[in-house]
Amino acid sequence: MFAGLSAFPLTPLAQDAVDESAFVRLVERLSGAGVDSITTLGSTGSYAYLSGEERSRVARLAVEHAGSTPVIVGIGALRTSQVLANAEGAQRAGAAGLLLAPMTYQPLTDDDVFELFRAVTAHSSLPVVVYDNPATTHFTFSTELYARIAELPRIASIKIPGVPAGPEQARERVQEIRSVVPAHVTIGVSGDARAAAGLAAGCDAWYSVIGGTLPALALRITRAAREGRFADASAESERLGPLWELFAEFGGSIRVVAAIAEHLGMVGRSCLPLPIQGLTEEQRDRVAGVVEALGLNH
Repeated sequence: MFAGLSAFPLTPLAQDAVDESAFVRLVERLSGAGVDSITTLGSTGSYAYLSGEERSRVARLAVEHAGSTPVIVGIGALRTSQVLANAEGAQRAGAAGLLLAPMTYQPLTDDDVFELFRAVTAHSSLPVVVYDNPATTHFTFSTELYARIAELPRIASIKIPGVPAGPEQARERVQEIRSVVPAHVTIGVSGDARAAAGLAAGCDAWYSVIGGTLPALALRITRAAREGRFADASAESERLGPLWELFAEFGGSIRVVAAIAEHLGMVGRSCLPLPIQGLTEEQRDRVAGVVEALGLNH
């Protein structure tokens, strides 16, 4: 469950409410494609914008419609009591694992974050993925903090940011992390543009934004890498360069992925939670052009 491709779907909204039918279609699409796990209510799933009730409902829908595919549920919140309530809701829904990012308003210390993970692992019997996403949480994990948290019970995986660009530097970074965490804790790369490089450098999993909307594309890269065909994985990732460039130009992946899902009719127009406006018409046209040019429209 904590290796291979974990796909992160959108949680589409319509008229300021979760579009349940569109979300179910996304989940069923991922299960049917054969992804290794589905991680709902990650950053791509807009967890921070949803109420506790909405999050519980999304978790239940994901589990109900994922078939045999394990579902990992994001539980991050500003207060520890809210995180624990989200963990309980995910467990009641039948989640196979939890994803936890340390959300911040006031800056957090390493001890603050360690105690958050300690509380969750003491409170829940589900395995936990450590979610290191400094672009959204504004908290950066140190290697030493990885090591402290990984010694807690039920820590199953660490989702790291994109690896360095150079192959040797990427391998060194993954090996540095591997050397301080127990063998049973997997290392998963995020940052889709660096996923092939991360898998080649020794990461066990790809926690994928694009995989939540276009799973076949992400599976090609993942399977090639896990079969040792790193040149093929790298070539496919390089072919998708225009897509990764849009991610960088438009301030991250969520607006681009939402525009792709809207363009392909998977979700309704303006599916992101306000105040996130999504892309302009001109930007949407550029996304559509890349989708068509790369043959991503199926």
